[in-house]
Amino acid sequence: MTQAERPARVRLLIVDDDRELCAMLLEYLGPEGFLAETAATGQAGLERIARGGLDLVVLDVMLPELSGFEVLRRVRATSPIPVLMLTARGEEIDRVVGLEMGADDYLAKPFSPRELVARIRAILRRIATESPQGAPLLVFGPLSIDPRAHCARIEGQDLELTSAELRILELLVLADTRTVGREDLMTQALGRRLLPTDRSLDTHVSNLRRKLGRFTDRVTIQGVRGAGYALIQR
Repeated sequence: MTQAERPARVRLLIVDDDRELCAMLLEYLGPEGFLAETAATGQAGLERIARGGLDLVVLDVMLPELSGFEVLRRVRATSPIPVLMLTARGEEIDRVVGLEMGADDYLAKPFSPRELVARIRAILRRIATESPQGAPLLVFGPLSIDPRAHCARIEGQDLELTSAELRILELLVLADTRTVGREDLMTQALGRRLLPTDRSLDTHVSNLRRKLGRFTDRVTIQGVRGAGYALIQR
């Protein structure tokens, strides 16, 4: 394979002040096909993100100078770059807040490098999935999704969605009021199997309800007890 034929390596930024963890991840991620670099503070992370050229950010919640939440807030004001948050074990509130602020996924510390790579690849697969050329606009009442442009509008207003939220909404629109199982949403939208303690899907759905509700009360997502979720039109 020539240099031109080799796929571009994914560029990651790890924002974490744990030097030992960062060194271990850099050593692990290289052979896995990633070009990773680190930043030890929130401010340094923001400055590196602003320079561009990154494909994904791994962002710790607990950081000096600026918290991971503040970094995420500032990043989301200007950029849709995928962000995977690192949270403390058992701190569910951190995970919920991170997802509500626009994180694409989270991983609780301590974690295995293998699990981190799996989460990163799931996010990148979700983003890179291309709809077939000429794929039709998906419409559900006042809601429309353009799979080619990876964007959604409702009542003529743009919806600012994370990649996970957009994929969940696509699956619900395609189901056309039918219930989509939680397991199916988890595997097809988030790229991993559903675990009893994992509430990330519910948080993404809650965020979607809130974002839809800003512009209309004609469409919402209804939970079906013991089954999953469905779009309903009022």
